[in-house]
Amino acid sequence: MNHKKRWANKLTLSTAVLVLSTTAVMHAQSATLQLRIMETTDIHVNLVDYDYYRDKPSASLGLAKTASLIKTARAEVKNSLLFDNGDLIQGNPLGDYIAKEQGLAKGQIHPVYKAMNLLNYDAANLGNHEFNYGLAFLKSALQGANFPYVSANTYLYDGDDDLTNDKNYIAPYKILNRTFTTKEGKQVTLKVGVIGFVPPQITQWDKANLQGKLTAHDIIQDAERLVPKMRAEGADIVVAIPHSGLGRLDEAGKAIKGAENSTLALSKIKGIDAILFGHSHQPFPSEKFANVVGADIENGTINGVASVMPGFWGSHLGVIDLQLEGDEGQWKVVKGSGKLRGIYKRDGRKKISLVDADPQILKAVEGEHQATIVYMNKGVGTTTAPIHSYFSLVQDDPSVQIVTNAQKQYVEKLIQGTEYQGIPVLSAGAPFKAGGRGGADYYTNISKGKIALKNVADLYIYPNTLRAVLLNGKEVREWLEMSMGAFNTIKAGMSGEQPLLNPNFPSYNFDIIDGVTFNVDLSKPARYAKDGKKVTDTQRIVNLQFEGKPIDDAQQFIVATNNYRASGGGSFPALDGSNIIIEAPDENRTVLARHIFEQKTIDPSADKNWSFTPMSNVQVVFESSPSAQQAITEDMPIKYLGQGRDGFAKYQLLMDK
Repeated sequence: MNHKKRWANKLTLSTAVLVLSTTAVMHAQSATLQLRIMETTDIHVNLVDYDYYRDKPSASLGLAKTASLIKTARAEVKNSLLFDNGDLIQGNPLGDYIAKEQGLAKGQIHPVYKAMNLLNYDAANLGNHEFNYGLAFLKSALQGANFPYVSANTYLYDGDDDLTNDKNYIAPYKILNRTFTTKEGKQVTLKVGVIGFVPPQITQWDKANLQGKLTAHDIIQDAERLVPKMRAEGADIVVAIPHSGLGRLDEAGKAIKGAENSTLALSKIKGIDAILFGHSHQPFPSEKFANVVGADIENGTINGVASVMPGFWGSHLGVIDLQLEGDEGQWKVVKGSGKLRGIYKRDGRKKISLVDADPQILKAVEGEHQATIVYMNKGVGTTTAPIHSYFSLVQDDPSVQIVTNAQKQYVEKLIQGTEYQGIPVLSAGAPFKAGGRGGADYYTNISKGKIALKNVADLYIYPNTLRAVLLNGKEVREWLEMSMGAFNTIKAGMSGEQPLLNPNFPSYNFDIIDGVTFNVDLSKPARYAKDGKKVTDTQRIVNLQFEGKPIDDAQQFIVATNNYRASGGGSFPALDGSNIIIEAPDENRTVLARHIFEQKTIDPSADKNWSFTPMSNVQVVFESSPSAQQAITEDMPIKYLGQGRDGFAKYQLLMDK
């Protein structure tokens, strides 16, 4: 071997030894860091463990109870972060009392932030309901938070179609500098990137508050642009907080542009280490997501990304545990998992509390809590019969009828002396509290006698404002067809039980239009999918009549509704905001309260303007509250069968009657 070759071999060997030595040193210096990330979401102003509609304590809600879980989970580890995912300032009577009755004076702190500031949140994201009271109120409320807010896909309206020059409403993301302790006991500083998103549909749902002021971009589009930017700015980890449900991908496995629920697509974006999602009020991980491709409910991951969605109203705390390895500026998540901790559990029909409410939180909001109770007990009138929503999805219902009556009367007064006088007024209403994801107790139940403000708020739980749209008969029919997606197809001659209700169809989209009569043929498949796309040419709506005659497709009608529906909420055909003729200054529930106050005494009986087409030899079943069995009367085609799931009871709809 010549001299040069021997020298080259020595050099190669030396280089290899140096590389191995350097690698060994790096491994020796590498540290392990355990980081816990906690999430609350969809609190909807439920701070105290109290149901203002029933005027009594509740075991299944309240940030005060979640706070106890937070303090326990935080004490278990060396390193933790706490985030909120929005839908915070609206959703129950306490929220309405602060926004509509008390107001927020300069420097006054909203009770949600009195509570949250005590819990030392690190950051929070805006939800869609944050915009319900307008931007001015939102700005005043946010000033009370001792932690930053993020919202990546909300922008100030600038009047052009160029998305590249849009300026964010608030910070799209934050990079938090946090000092943590490694497993080895060393103090290290990590840059934690936090980015938030809201459904782009906010500009439809809150058009009255946001038009000409705010716009929203697609969630995935902004995430793909901003997550790499956060990494480039030094974020060691990135936590995504989408106020968005899981959603789905298109047939090609790609994100659906403009989707309301985009978390599944978000989990595929490189650079995101944890996802704290919400909006759809479901617990993740749970068996509800067992069949979702990419979802690991055992480990709490979506496409390998640790993820949680902690229910609603404070029902759960989301807990993500990450294991990181590395050193200053070179950290990598090597393992992550997500789990939920609940504030209660079910024992048959009972809800058993698992944790006490935190006394510090209760004390902080005691004044506003008591004021809300007084406010909600103000009397407005009397009802001659009970009003309940137990069967509002299976027959014409008094809890909807009373709302549609009030809306119809209101609009008829407004059009007097206008170009619209003489056009028939119809009225659309939906049952808001009808079980579903709200649980077996989530129903309206007002006793005969006094009606208080708490009862009005129970009948109409959202702060929507009244709208009226101008439609033709054909469009009225299609509106009803979309509503009938609430039902499964019932097959004649099929043995065994057939469930009536489509669990994926929210009750607030089950609009009944009063002023017309019709039947529903359940032997036909639904005409529309949940997203408003027409999927069949069949028609479930039969015998649609106005004043006893078949409806004229060309005849004009005015339909009273709310701003959410009139502006496109729910993706109903022909409803996109373009045919609104009345934008009332009053909320729908204010219209309802005034109607009851003017009438003094009301008869809440439903006019039975719709029913199912009879079918023979079928066993159609549905779930409602166990208490509903006491509300069954002889004229109802309903039979109690026994105990159902998750605290519900099972009933049969007698289709041959």
